[in-house]
Amino acid sequence: MSPPQRPIAVGHIAISIPDLDAAMAWYQDMFGFRPITAIGDGRAADGGYFADQLLQVFGPEMQHVRVGHLGTANGAAVELFEFVDPVYEKPDDNFAYWRGGLFHLCFIDPDVEGMAQKIVDNGGRKRTDILTALEGQPFKVCFCEDPWGTVLEIMSHPHDRIFSNQG
Repeated sequence: MSPPQRPIAVGHIAISIPDLDAAMAWYQDMFGFRPITAIGDGRAADGGYFADQLLQVFGPEMQHVRVGHLGTANGAAVELFEFVDPVYEKPDDNFAYWRGGLFHLCFIDPDVEGMAQKIVDNGGRKRTDILTALEGQPFKVCFCEDPWGTVLEIMSHPHDRIFSNQG
């Protein structure tokens, strides 16, 4: 198989949270993300196109979900899912990095210290000190969590700027 002619874009990330309204407000206040559309309310019992999509993606156990869509500065989106039935379950370990799949997401803010403190001041927490991404370089990073335990990395510069031309 040959690779695509150019890199493809990341469209969105999706986060499961217990309270959509609170999470929508938090992500807007924290990062300046903006709602893209009205909050969706999907119920399998309603039938129709959206219900069919939900059942295909999540299976027959999924009966009710609320979904919010937020736009970011670079066009990627953050989708927030509040599973109502079955009800949201908080994981025992929110940072099981050794298990397969995603284990954090990263946002870019030149003021890593300020953003980390803002997260703490608004119900989240810092997982690490402010770190230097590469020894001897001006790039900063801090791992934090939103109020629901989603692990967020805050980086001072875009990923490609930090890690390109490093050898």
